Amino acid sequence: MRYDLDDLRLFLHIVTEGSITAGARRMHLSLPSASARVRSLEHHAGVTLLERGRRGVRPTPAGATLARHAREVLDRTARLESAVAGYSRTPTTPLTLIAGGSAMHRLVPQALVSFLREHPNVDVTLRECRTPQTVRLLADGEGDLGVVVDDEARDCGLRLEPLGDDSLVVAGQADGVLAGRTSMTYSEVAEHPLVGLDAGSSLRRWIDKHLGPHAPAVRLRTSVASLHTLIALAAAGVGLAVVPRRAVDPALPLDVCELREPWARRTHLLARGVGESPHPEAVEALAEHLRRAAGGDREE
Repeated sequence: MRYDLDDLRLFLHIVTEGSITAGARRMHLSLPSASARVRSLEHHAGVTLLERGRRGVRPTPAGATLARHAREVLDRTARLESAVAGYSRTPTTPLTLIAGGSAMHRLVPQALVSFLREHPNVDVTLRECRTPQTVRLLADGEGDLGVVVDDEARDCGLRLEPLGDDSLVVAGQADGVLAGRTSMTYSEVAEHPLVGLDAGSSLRRWIDKHLGPHAPAVRLRTSVASLHTLIALAAAGVGLAVVPRRAVDPALPLDVCELREPWARRTHLLARGVGESPHPEAVEALAEHLRRAAGGDREE
């Protein structure tokens, strides 16, 4: 037999309320109309679905089974309607967020997870770029928000606000060569085998730029593409790694000490694109989620 979805909703309301009158009220039906719908359900099912009493109604075993399956059908129908409705909405221009490699490791993913969950109708295009390129894109109106490094974004003409610490530290295996150390110069770090990021990465370029031509010779055991892999290698004792402090998960078995160099002190800034966004409220909401993610890292 075929079941009408409104009849199933009415039946669930009646079972929940324990009263045909109350169920009819929740469906904005008259009592005679609701009673007729219930009788029709029972006629098509061929069994009694409700036991009538002086104090209301309660489902029979068959009625309880119908109610359970009706609830599942209505839940699935609601999910179906929601999924299909997504295609009927007028598409909106995605927000564009641009950030460098260190921000992409923990800060940006944390912000995106919370933002996209809270704003199901807003999409985000994510681009990974070094700070100089991010600044150019934002200045050309090709991005809404960017996460940049203070030293490279200074005097860029964009609206900037401090977001969080991005200072570099030295990470190594717990109870290894860093045990008991609170700080090291890069020359001291270079006395040990290292692991690092690929030469084209923004962090590797930053380090090489500040070390200059007189950088100490190092034994680089391997170079990898991601901070996640780099930190895992350091935790495994393959070599020391110079990484942003905020990229280190406190739960990992690592010793971490300060990198005692002026260029290791860095700050992430939140930069805004030039021009008016068609979705200013969404841009501000995404900015707030980035602030919260940065604040969460500081609390760790």
